[in-house]
Order: sequence, then structure tokens, then C-alpha cells
Amino acid sequence: MSEDTKRKTTIVIDGRVLPGQLDEQMIRDVVHGFYAEIRSDALLAPLFNKAIAPHDWPPHLTKMCDFWSSLMLRTGRYDGRPLPPHLTLPGLGEQHFRRWLSLFRATVNNLCPPEIAALFMERALRIAHSFRLALAHNRGESTLTVEPITAESL
Repeated sequence: MSEDTKRKTTIVIDGRVLPGQLDEQMIRDVVHGFYAEIRSDALLAPLFNKAIAPHDWPPHLTKMCDFWSSLMLRTGRYDGRPLPPHLTLPGLGEQHFRRWLSLFRATVNNLCPPEIAALFMERALRIAHSFRLALAHNRGESTLTVEPITAESL
């Protein structure tokens, strides 16, 4: 089945029809652009580069493309568990998530139409909050004090 044929199916996310401009190429551009920023960021690069060896970046990017494709286009290509690797990162905290979200927002705002950038950000904000709750729980900290990071607070 061609990419055009596949996209004839209407995808609804949170009660909204997914814009037709969102496709695999846009997802690839977002993922690759975002992680290029991560790998050169003063705060995040040390964390990511310690966890992901140089030769492991290409498969990681493929996995992240699969993740976002599954999330946004409902392709079902991602079958992993994204949380466990993050639980092992020492020192991962709110400042890292804020920076991650800021870089992600800049990337999607640069590469996507506003409606699609907003969809990406809604997902990213939910993921960040979920991960922060899981980290707090895993560390034996209260999850009641973990406030969601909002787009407005970035």
C-alpha cells in the first residue's frame, strides 16, 4: 500500500481530525532535527551521549521515528517501552524535562504548521508529565508534588 493510500484513512486524535500534512517525512524531520539539537545542548547532551553510544544513535533515531509515527499516525510501528531506560538516568530532573520540552517546541514550531506543532506539543507535555511522575514514584518521592509543566511556563 502506498503512503498516499494509507493516508486516505482519517485519523482522529482527541476528537480532532489529524491534518493531512502530517506524514512520515515530517515526523522524521522533527525527530532528526530535535535530536540534533539535543546532542549539542549543554544541559542535555552529556546525559544523552552518556546513555547512547555514537554507534547506537542511528537505531535510536529509527526507534524514535517509530514511536512518534505510532503516536501521531497510529501506525503501530513502535512496540517498546519508553519509560524504563529513563528510570536509570542518574540526576534526571525537572530542569532536563523543561529543556527537552523547550527544544522540542522550537523544533516543531520551526518545522510544522501551527496546528501540527500544537499536536506534537500536547503529546510531548503529556509524556514529560508521565515520565516525571514515574521517576518520582521510582525514587520513593511523593507524586503529589509533581506539577505538570505547561507550554506557557517554558
